[in-house]
Amino acid sequence: MKEKLIVALDVSTREKALRLAEQLWDKVGAFKVGMQLYNSVGPDIVKDIQALGGKVFVDLKFHDIPNTVSQASRIITGKGAFMFTLHASGGKEMMEKSALAVQETAAEMKITKPIVLAITVLTSISQEVFQNEVGIQRPIEDQVVEWAKLAQNSGIDGVVASPKEISAIRKACGPDFIIVTPGIRPLWAASNDQKRIMTPKEAVQLGATYLVVGRPITAQEKPGEAAQKIVTEMEEGIHA
Repeated sequence: MKEKLIVALDVSTREKALRLAEQLWDKVGAFKVGMQLYNSVGPDIVKDIQALGGKVFVDLKFHDIPNTVSQASRIITGKGAFMFTLHASGGKEMMEKSALAVQETAAEMKITKPIVLAITVLTSISQEVFQNEVGIQRPIEDQVVEWAKLAQNSGIDGVVASPKEISAIRKACGPDFIIVTPGIRPLWAASNDQKRIMTPKEAVQLGATYLVVGRPITAQEKPGEAAQKIVTEMEEGIHA
């Protein structure tokens, strides 16, 4: 079950990131490197974490014209990323060209193809914000499902979505479609800025493929123990 747990390294220095990676590499499945860390210390952080034995989920949420995103996808593939993200709202052509670029690059370099994930609706966005500020009037769950189906039809491996939408995505996209869920908060942790959240046990029971957890692990005095507590909660979800 630990392979399903991804730790978000939402820190700003190489030293903090590698300290956490050293403490956690054998207790979790992968590490998420997002915009904060990547833009603070540069792309070499990916290989630094890999050198410690950790798999890296590069979460830069690409969203641009199809050619730009497909070329960026080639670069991230060449870095040996375990996973990376682009926005489903970028459209079918953008996702199709990126999926093809990843397949071609992995074949040319004879490396394992990364999992390509489409971002749906960020877990920090509530229904009120979605309607009044983003300007989309349909329920978040309906929009998430539409983007998940579009991603699947474009050759994308899975989506990043709130745990609240897991069941609807599973129903629409089937058992093999990958669902990565941030917004995971154990009962003993603060929700912080996440709005659509769920416990590790609940998310696993609903069918999440991977869970992304940041501060409930990284902000703890003993992050390894916190990670193990979450893995235990995930195992309870499987056996419930």
